[in-house]
Amino acid sequence: MKAGKPQLIWGTLAAVVVVTAGFFIFRAFFDSKPKVSYREYRPEIGAIRQMVSTTATIKPQNRLEIKSPVGGRIDRILVNEGEVVKKGQVLALISSTERAALLDAATQKGQSEIDYWNKVYNQTALISPIDGQVIVSSLNPGQTITTSDAVLVLSDRLIVQADVDETDIGSVKVGQKARISLDAYPEISVEGVVDHIYYESTLVNNVNIYHVDILPLTVPEVFRSGMSANIDIVVNEKENVLTLPLAAVRSQNGRSFVLMRAAAPDSVRKVPVQLGLQDDSNVEIESGLSASDVVVVREKAFVLPKNNEGSNPFLPSPQRDKQKTKE
Repeated sequence: MKAGKPQLIWGTLAAVVVVTAGFFIFRAFFDSKPKVSYREYRPEIGAIRQMVSTTATIKPQNRLEIKSPVGGRIDRILVNEGEVVKKGQVLALISSTERAALLDAATQKGQSEIDYWNKVYNQTALISPIDGQVIVSSLNPGQTITTSDAVLVLSDRLIVQADVDETDIGSVKVGQKARISLDAYPEISVEGVVDHIYYESTLVNNVNIYHVDILPLTVPEVFRSGMSANIDIVVNEKENVLTLPLAAVRSQNGRSFVLMRAAAPDSVRKVPVQLGLQDDSNVEIESGLSASDVVVVREKAFVLPKNNEGSNPFLPSPQRDKQKTKE
């Protein structure tokens, strides 16, 4: 029994220390009362747009491979990659296998023999069937080709093919405006219009994706087939409407409201509002506010308690620190 008294005393002291420390921590926490401040928002008259944003790829609207009707050898290619061509324009000249063999044999007999076969055995001309642009020209004169080889590739025009999720495709309609920006040239922005919505989906990462063709109103010279792009399709928009930042609007029980200052100091009152369109940052206010109103939002910030010297025995006292410094 005597051996247990020191343990009891030390246990009691430890309990007192823990309780005292807990008391000061508890008081310090609850003395830090929140300070209420308000941020003001003013409704503005402007435009608001609902958009569907997605990724896209620059592609030819109609990609046409120009192939030779006969196998043989390329004599001349008359256009360059990137060049705009007209319907009926001669793009290249091909010698059939027989003509190429006769000309090769004629070189052994002299120029007169070559001229003779050039006169009596004409080359095969590859003619452009459309107005378009040469987007691929990878073969050179002298190369042997077959009827399955594409000598040139034409495109009537470049379009932007967007990938739209099935959850958004219901909002996309033919004729809607779109904004196109390229990953390679982010400073370039091109206006476009939705031209075609595909009927068959493509499964990408277990998500149904629908291709949407967007026609750019202008085609910059930097456009290249295969480039990645970002698309914002305007699915709904309104001009000259009253808008407010989303952060200023509150909802409760399915109803929307904003806070406005009341007559009493530091007090606010709820004002119900009717909402319309909304984008990523703003919402249309159809009724309940005017452009001259000021909406407020509560902002709470905790203030630390003042330092009462010597109030906490577990913290060093500034006076004791000064005395130690003098000694």
